[in-house]
Amino acid sequence: MSNALPVADVAQVRRYVRELIRRHPRGLAVALGLHALAAGAGLVAPRLLGDLVQGISQGIAATTVDRVVAAIAAFVVVQAVLVRFAHLASARLGERVLAELREEFVDRVLALPLATVERAGTGDLLTRTSRDVAALSRTVRFAGPETLISALTVLLILGALLLTGPLLALPSLLSVPVLWAGTRWYLRRAPQGYLRENAAYSDITDGISETVEGARTTEALRQAARRRARGDADIRRSYAAERYTLHLRTVFWPVAEFGYLVPMVATLLIGGWFHLKGWVSLGQVTAATLYAQQLTDPIERLLGWLDEFQVGGASLARLLGVAAEPDERAGASATPDERAAAAGRAGGGEGRLAARDVRYAYRPGHDVLHGVTLEPRPGERLAMVGPSGAGKSTLGRLLAGVHAPSAGTVTVDGRPLAGMPLAELRTHVALVSQEHHVFIGTLADNVAMVRPDADPERVRAALAAVDALDWALALPDGLDTSVGAGGHPLTPAQAQQLALARLVLADPHTLVLDEATSLIDPRAARALERSLAAVLQGRTVIAIAHRLFSAHDADRVAVVADGRITELGSHDELVAAGGSYAALWRSWHG
Repeated sequence: MSNALPVADVAQVRRYVRELIRRHPRGLAVALGLHALAAGAGLVAPRLLGDLVQGISQGIAATTVDRVVAAIAAFVVVQAVLVRFAHLASARLGERVLAELREEFVDRVLALPLATVERAGTGDLLTRTSRDVAALSRTVRFAGPETLISALTVLLILGALLLTGPLLALPSLLSVPVLWAGTRWYLRRAPQGYLRENAAYSDITDGISETVEGARTTEALRQAARRRARGDADIRRSYAAERYTLHLRTVFWPVAEFGYLVPMVATLLIGGWFHLKGWVSLGQVTAATLYAQQLTDPIERLLGWLDEFQVGGASLARLLGVAAEPDERAGASATPDERAAAAGRAGGGEGRLAARDVRYAYRPGHDVLHGVTLEPRPGERLAMVGPSGAGKSTLGRLLAGVHAPSAGTVTVDGRPLAGMPLAELRTHVALVSQEHHVFIGTLADNVAMVRPDADPERVRAALAAVDALDWALALPDGLDTSVGAGGHPLTPAQAQQLALARLVLADPHTLVLDEATSLIDPRAARALERSLAAVLQGRTVIAIAHRLFSAHDADRVAVVADGRITELGSHDELVAAGGSYAALWRSWHG
């Protein structure tokens, strides 16, 4: 998808992995130390067994054999105990790292500008938050620790082989060219292959979510065939991407299988020939063959987890890439005159919002707004009306700081909204749209999330302000009723009232309401807006609506058409002027 969120490059992923390792030196040292001790204990038995074979060939006493067997059994038990604690330490470390990854990803997602999410679509973000997090979870919990264990075990076994006899270590090197060539071939192709596979899943998710959410529209416009064709095309791309990565595995795994079986066979054959030549003893050949056989398991796990690392690496790149998305708001900076004005007014602001000669284009060269200037008066209720597609919502988002204007400025008390930290921006201006969300938790928590320190009385007052307290108290557990996914279901109108209650509790000086009461019955919506007006007295309210009673009750009305403000004045003034608003009012009122 051309609008998909970016993906981190290899250098960024490696830097992040190194940073994670530096954060947990003690946990990593404990896990590696325990695994090293376990691997060391496992290396004793082959050496003792080799010595036992050598001794039996030389006629040692039976009591000596018993002592050697007892020692082997003891080391096996010690190894088992050490392996248990080593895996426990690795699991704890993996869970801590995974918790950090999830928390940081949530922080990155919540820091994304709303415009970015809308432009990219929900499918890509949903795939990253679900499938990619799950894939990375497997890598952190299992692939990471198992790879470290396997690499450490291979090094220790090779060291034991050299101590047993340098000549007997040579046969194990025969597998190096095979494994190196196969791994190099695989790693040059796998990362991009898995990135394409994950991107294809994003397209499928995006297409399905759009189809489900717009099912009624699709049916009304008879576009079911097109949606099915879109789904089929997405599935074909996903199938092709998965087929490619499957092809890589079907080539790489047989090569790897051959490579890690070579050491044991070569050591047995070449070691036997060395013994016949008198260069090594029978005990050395026995121990070396057992060590070579021990190499099979860690090398098999090392190469097996390599594939999981490619999946996890691609997922991590996609998760880190979320933070790489630039904020378009930060790209628009204030002019020197504006900065001077802001400095002069710092500390004495009254919440005066102003848009001057603003333009905006979703695509370069296709302006949606054309030089709009609008200065709401502090404390007034301003209604924006006009036909669908005229630019009302776009202008509202610019006034709320969601988008930065392509040209012109939007300021509050002389300070440009563009580039203002979001935490500060939302204390000045807040946007409530017709879209809403009920979070998992209690009803009270859903309201208080904008101010976690709010006491129960303030939460009740916010619900009462939007005419929601009566039905909220009637729920099974009142305000402590669990709502959201798996909880008590709320109607769309109730969910919208909940969003408005959050707005009341957040208490910014300027509110942008974009069809904020669209899901509520018109008669109830008018009563609700009047209740809100009483509660929000003294605050600037910019209401975008199709219902003209909102305009009738407003202090001023701005008529938006074709990306321009064509009329501006009170309801009575515009009706008396006999323009487009007057015609719209007569049509609606009649």
